[in-house]
Amino acid sequence: MLKKIGYGFLAALVIAQFIRPSRNQSEGPFPNDISNKVTIPADVATILKTSCNDCHSNNTHYPWYAMVQPLGWWLQRHVNEGKEHLNFNEFASYSAKKQDHKLEEVAETVTNGEMPLTSYTFIHRGAKLSAEQVAALQKWVTESRTLYRTPEQPAGENGVAK
Repeated sequence: MLKKIGYGFLAALVIAQFIRPSRNQSEGPFPNDISNKVTIPADVATILKTSCNDCHSNNTHYPWYAMVQPLGWWLQRHVNEGKEHLNFNEFASYSAKKQDHKLEEVAETVTNGEMPLTSYTFIHRGAKLSAEQVAALQKWVTESRTLYRTPEQPAGENGVAK
């Protein structure tokens, strides 16, 4: 009985290799890219590329193990969820209020250590943010959010519109 279960499990794994999720790989240009809306300093662009873009853009760089199911399904679910929350390549298509809120969330999630995900930095060690990188992202967000402050809207905490 145990042998039949083992063979059944092995057969299911082999069959699963032929059921692959679609890949998040698009070549630009991306007219709604965040860089078309706010200035991104070189150091911040590097941080975004290394630590954020695999899940928050239209072009994921997949590791070799993404070809192995069910890992590929799990990774693609993370990518899809990341893009639902924030897609840097579609940022300019968001309303101004949503853009401002998404920038606020970037600062909040990196400050709280929620992003990048531990499951991502476990494999991608270079994606783990240092205190200096978090500070650079916070500074960039603060400067970028001033774009959304109206003349009659007073600055809130850290000079950022509320």
